[in-house]
Amino acid sequence: MVSEALGASPRHLERLHTPDGAADVLAQLMFMAARHLDHLHDQFADAARYAASNLTRAATGKSSINSLGVLQNSATQIDILAARRADAVEHLKIRIHAYRQVTTADQAAPSPARRPTVAPFRPEAAGATPIRVTPGR
Repeated sequence: MVSEALGASPRHLERLHTPDGAADVLAQLMFMAARHLDHLHDQFADAARYAASNLTRAATGKSSINSLGVLQNSATQIDILAARRADAVEHLKIRIHAYRQVTTADQAAPSPARRPTVAPFRPEAAGATPIRVTPGR
């Protein structure tokens, strides 16, 4: 998902930025989120394959059907894993979006050597009367 969205693997993106910068931190978070999603997807796929195998054996008569049901806890486990996987996908999308925002902002920001200088604000120059503050009141 990261490779499709950003054109590089999460591990590669981590190496592109200065350590502890905003883009580096987001790249690390994105890498961890991608690994978590991969792990959840593997668990989901394993549970689905196991359930499919049980259903196939029951459908072909190669397995006795338990009075508690063919899938028993497998269906609940698959539903929970599917929900966790969907949640992980959303979290990864948010991290990809944040990474794009930060890296786009970094590219658009002028370098410190080229930043325009701004004159300090002087109220009297703008025609405003200065405010005097008396301590203790």
